[in-house]
Amino acid sequence: MGDKANAHPGAAGRATTADRPSSIRNVVLVGHSGSGKTTLVEALALTAGAVNRAGRVEDGGTISDYDEIEHRQQRSVQLSLVPVEWDGYKINLLDTPGYADFVGELRAGLRAADAALFVVSAAQEPGAVAGATRAVWEECAAVGMPRAIVVTHLETARTGYEELTGVLAEVFGGDDPDAVLPLYLPQYGAPGPDGHSPTTGLVGLLTRKVYDYASGRRDELPPDPDQEPLIEEARNRLIEGIIAESEDESLMDRYLGGEDIDVKTLVDDLETAVASGTFHPVLAAAPAVDGGREGLGTVELLELITRGFPTPLEARCPQLTTPQGAARPAVGCDPDGPLVAEVVKTSSDPYVGRISLVRVFSGTLRPDETVHVSGHGLDGHADRDGAEAALHEADERVGALSAPFGKQQRTLGRVIAGDLACVAKLSRAETGDTLSAKESPLLMEAWSMPDPLLPLAIQAHSKADEDKLSQGLTRLVAEDPTMHLEQNQATHQLVLWCLGEAHADVALERLRTRYGVQVDVVPHKVSLRETFGGRSAGRGRHVKQSGGHGQYAICEIDVEPLPAGSGIEFVDKVVGGAVPRQFIPSVEKGVRAQAARGVAAGHPLVDVRITLHDGKAHSVDSSDAAFQTAGALALREAASGTTIHLLEPVAEVRVLVSDEYVGPVMSDLSGRRGRVVGTEQAAGSRTLVRAEVPEIEIGRYAVDLRSISHGTGRFSRSYARHEPMPQQVADRLGALLEGGA
Repeated sequence: MGDKANAHPGAAGRATTADRPSSIRNVVLVGHSGSGKTTLVEALALTAGAVNRAGRVEDGGTISDYDEIEHRQQRSVQLSLVPVEWDGYKINLLDTPGYADFVGELRAGLRAADAALFVVSAAQEPGAVAGATRAVWEECAAVGMPRAIVVTHLETARTGYEELTGVLAEVFGGDDPDAVLPLYLPQYGAPGPDGHSPTTGLVGLLTRKVYDYASGRRDELPPDPDQEPLIEEARNRLIEGIIAESEDESLMDRYLGGEDIDVKTLVDDLETAVASGTFHPVLAAAPAVDGGREGLGTVELLELITRGFPTPLEARCPQLTTPQGAARPAVGCDPDGPLVAEVVKTSSDPYVGRISLVRVFSGTLRPDETVHVSGHGLDGHADRDGAEAALHEADERVGALSAPFGKQQRTLGRVIAGDLACVAKLSRAETGDTLSAKESPLLMEAWSMPDPLLPLAIQAHSKADEDKLSQGLTRLVAEDPTMHLEQNQATHQLVLWCLGEAHADVALERLRTRYGVQVDVVPHKVSLRETFGGRSAGRGRHVKQSGGHGQYAICEIDVEPLPAGSGIEFVDKVVGGAVPRQFIPSVEKGVRAQAARGVAAGHPLVDVRITLHDGKAHSVDSSDAAFQTAGALALREAASGTTIHLLEPVAEVRVLVSDEYVGPVMSDLSGRRGRVVGTEQAAGSRTLVRAEVPEIEIGRYAVDLRSISHGTGRFSRSYARHEPMPQQVADRLGALLEGGA
């Protein structure tokens, strides 16, 4: 941002301990899968001296030592922290996955950071920018998080830099496109054999200087005369954008009056506008070439981070309460203040055990001290019946503190307010939990997570796996709050709810590799029910005599359908003592037990009135068990005399989608036997579509909606009621009818 050509880099691979919050910057990298976030982190680490030219730290490891799952899937699936030093500052770079299935890792990064770098690939179609990143941009805007944009892949650009910056201003600037402007313009070299002109440097619009990276290092040069008109045009627009956000209201009048505003004033105002979240500069970056250390734009980006992004002192600590819910005053980012920290990510290491990535908001965290762990589950992560996750508390001893470098962990002596670090052996801490002083327990407000809406029904592969399955699933869900585990009482299935297919694949792989549990995926079942299509009668006769005490019970019932939601109604109309009074509850118990087991396809019977009107008993051989059996037999006979309708659950679905995809979404819902019940206009050129859809039709809707809406749509679902299933659908599910749900 200024004239500085090189800053003092951090020592390669050395774990750093920040000595004051003002020297820390916490930055999350956000962008579509394949946009180049991880490559950019590696380039910044190389420029800062955290790694050597081969990308390795001193002990031979690399910061890009991915786990086996990431190697196999060829994409990032988890949040990673890379701390580097630059010009006396510690920068915590939080690299997030770009694939939608791992948005939980992205939300964790946003929670831990104070500013965001949106990484956009010039190799993408311009229209892909909006769908991939707009929602996250709006999340950051809602909380006032400072943001900057980094353009990558200039070497394979299918979109010109000027055109792309215009798209970015339109997409992210909203009503104020001049709040999104480039700080630098790319400089191009001579065309190669393929006709493509490589990007060799950047032109600083404020300084009017060229920063040339062609040699592998950053050289400062004057611009060519033929570049000056283009530079001046872009520079004037940039100055106007900066001045418009300036706190000095006289600056615009001075500028319009012809005064040449000095660079220092402009840079100071730019840094203030970036830190306040009102101006969003666009930069370009690329890895180093020809064995150089400084990649294109990496020095400029590090300068922006250290000088333009806010310190943790300017960040707001989430609201605090006691674990019992009593409000507590906010705390500042003070290393000497009360301890308030949060577990933003949990992972397991086969040798170290559980590792918690922690952001310290107040106080200082030290190894071997005992802290209080409080957690209440995350927003959107309640039980599927609507009940909030139970509060859990425990005192735990803090293990070793460390800073990660790829698979290596560098020991730290302490972690002060504003910093991040890994904490070992917090065995009872889950993602989202609060760490505080044991004598003064605190609980931070929960952070929102998306509701997992893709069901994965699983069962242990073998008896040995069954013994380990419960513990493995418990640990898996504790690590990843975007997963939900359900033991469905209606279908008797164990269901792991995920965000998408890739999320489910990672869950199964982690169960196998981390916890040694092999599971089989089975078809997911919905909770079907049965009801009578008309009135019917049944007689249950249970008479057995085989010597000694016998069994004797006869009962006669009438069954009639009731309105939806009525459940099972039992009516006693026995007269004259045909069924002794003490056995009438036995008949009711028998018919209710049979109703729960089903009378046709094994699904629970609902919405009927069962009237007991006659029967017979024996003075010696009648018993409670005999009349229970007779009641069940009577209900089964009544079912054989009428049509039994299959009822399917219907969900109320709310789909939020960009206006351009409303038509395809509504057409798709209709194809799923859905009924659209209304639409509402929402902010950001989006529409909320409300529909009622059979649950059996939306098992994969989390995946299909993403395809239909090009990643821009999201939905929620809730149970509405059970309705009769059309006969043609029931016939198509013959196997389900035979085997039960």
